[in-house]
Amino acid sequence: MEEKALEVLGDRAENASRIFFSTDREIDLYELEELCDAVGWARRPLRKVKKAIEHSFLVVSMWEQRGERRRLIGFSRATSDHAFNATIWDVVIHPNFQGKGLGKALMRHMIKKLRNEDISNITLFADPHVVDFYRTLGFMPDPEGIKGMFWYPD
Repeated sequence: MEEKALEVLGDRAENASRIFFSTDREIDLYELEELCDAVGWARRPLRKVKKAIEHSFLVVSMWEQRGERRRLIGFSRATSDHAFNATIWDVVIHPNFQGKGLGKALMRHMIKKLRNEDISNITLFADPHVVDFYRTLGFMPDPEGIKGMFWYPD
């Protein structure tokens, strides 16, 4: 498991917490479900979530460590063709940690890891209320005007 410390929060040693990234795919699915519940996402079958994580090109989780207690506070993953393209999915930061720059840090970490793998085209799908957030990270609507198309079963 690769870990990268991000910052230490708190002013006194007993209250200090450490925020760090991990690329370990062994994530407690119930803890991930709680994180997604906290932001109001619809629940998905855990067996499918597990499969999605297993088949992702990159998985990055963000943790708060306070003493011996570790808590999942952020998550994202990417799928890829392993050569040119990657799509980032499931970007989530716990509401108690939003507005502190941690979402940007998580996304920058994802982008850096993907670029280190020589992936040059990085895409994502964004709900309207987070489009401006992704713009601050350099994402833009497709500059060539190509519109995504979707197929859904009846």
